[in-house]
Amino acid sequence: MFLQRTLDSTIHATGVGLHSGEKVKLTLRPAAADTGIVFKRSDLPESAPFKVGPDLVNDTRLSSTLVQDGVRVGTIEHLMSAFAGLGIDNVIVEVDAPEMPIMDGSAAPFIYLIQTAGVRELDAPKQFVKVIKPIEVHDGDKWVKFEPHNGYKVSLTIDFKHPAFKKSAQTITLDFADSNYISEIARARTFGFIHEVEYLRMNGLARGGNMDNAVVIDEFRVLNEGGLRFEDEFVRHKVLDAIGDLYILGHPLIAAFSGYKSGHAMNNKLLRELLSDPSNYEMVSFDRLKDVPSSFHDLPPLGI
Repeated sequence: MFLQRTLDSTIHATGVGLHSGEKVKLTLRPAAADTGIVFKRSDLPESAPFKVGPDLVNDTRLSSTLVQDGVRVGTIEHLMSAFAGLGIDNVIVEVDAPEMPIMDGSAAPFIYLIQTAGVRELDAPKQFVKVIKPIEVHDGDKWVKFEPHNGYKVSLTIDFKHPAFKKSAQTITLDFADSNYISEIARARTFGFIHEVEYLRMNGLARGGNMDNAVVIDEFRVLNEGGLRFEDEFVRHKVLDAIGDLYILGHPLIAAFSGYKSGHAMNNKLLRELLSDPSNYEMVSFDRLKDVPSSFHDLPPLGI
């Protein structure tokens, strides 16, 4: 049987909020089978914990933000991506601020935290969402879609007409049957243009953003010392974001996901469209490991 997973121990970390610029404390705790991924604002002890779900994503302007009864937890996509990459089904996430710490702008620090805490299997079958018919969402020239696929595959194209974005490095396809999340995706950092950062700060946002936690680009080039971690780091980060956004579903997908100029809002619309019709998908589990799509065989510790 392919089993659900949680952490083996509780682990803590501190970082800076991307928008507030203030110190944020994060705690990840093990959880029982079928708990799901639950968020709790530790600075608001009267607020109730809430389980992730596409319907709670009510702000996608700069990140994926969950809102439940006025309680916000923002910039969750990098942590969610790490949970997907290591196959974590059940965990309590406590944070003492309305946003997650940005860390280095990638999922790699969260992967490190999870691996340090350890991963433990639970005595309950892992539940997958299997897409059984094509679903597509459009917004102008932007689009995202799901297609049936016996595994998990992601294909994305970005379109930036800028000297720092090589045309050959703006499209990527990764089939996780033969690709590794940790080595190929987790280290890709978020990015932004210097003029956008200045505008956001003037409006009280991005106060914690700097070249330690983002790739910053001026009119001509990448400003970070050392440059990019991958030649195509920009589109790889978009894959990282998409994997995290889609894991807000609360279950791993058996599907092919693709998109053109996609973002948090489009990814969430696609999840809502998927769930709007029960004939779009089915919930499946596997009694025998050999029946599991090869994309998921090496989840611990190698990732999707």
